[in-house]
Amino acid sequence: MVEDTRLGTIDVHPVAIASVASDAVLQCYGVVGMAANVLRDGLAELLQRGSYHRGVEARIADQRVVIDLYIVMEYGVRISEVSHNIISTVKFNVEKTLGMPVSEVNVHVQGLRVSNHE
Repeated sequence: MVEDTRLGTIDVHPVAIASVASDAVLQCYGVVGMAANVLRDGLAELLQRGSYHRGVEARIADQRVVIDLYIVMEYGVRISEVSHNIISTVKFNVEKTLGMPVSEVNVHVQGLRVSNHE
């Protein structure tokens, strides 16, 4: 996103958008973590703290933001409900931070993980 003002230019890099989006995702119930956007041998690679933005692809088309999220969810949650919550949370946080409309938030569930509740 590039915006020209009378004092200069504001340029928001897609990695910055990805950071805002990944922070919003990790606040959502049922999310275990972010995953890489490619599966290796059919398995999702759970990303470590500090590289969560790699689980997000953000792009700007026609002054609108499009976001693809690659996540791992907790086994046993209702995937559709958690996904709707993620979409609305990410859309709200990114629009509030950027002041720019988000046209799409696509959730790609790369895997499910059973937590040890002992």
